[in-house]
Amino acid sequence: MKSVIVFGALVMCVLAAPLDDSKNAQVLRYENDNIGIDGYKFAYETSDGVARQEEAELKNVGTDHAALAVRGTISWVAADGQQYSLNYVADENGYRPEGAHLPKA
Repeated sequence: MKSVIVFGALVMCVLAAPLDDSKNAQVLRYENDNIGIDGYKFAYETSDGVARQEEAELKNVGTDHAALAVRGTISWVAADGQQYSLNYVADENGYRPEGAHLPKA
């Protein structure tokens, strides 16, 4: 279940990234902290306007309800020049994205 949540979050972030000039983008900033089995944290920023940060923490360690809780943000500049930002949470309650460009339930 944990890997499905993480995989879903990663797929959504990849789909949200711009496609046009990303082949020539340069990495401006990269941080990575692998906390081991308890979680991770990373952040990066590229020259084409993409910035992303994400952190995960293992909740309820040692129980039958252990779950990876992931929180993150990604922002990018779309082909129309507009900047978009997406905040997301993926945990035992599913994947929950939020952004001004997303429809409200």
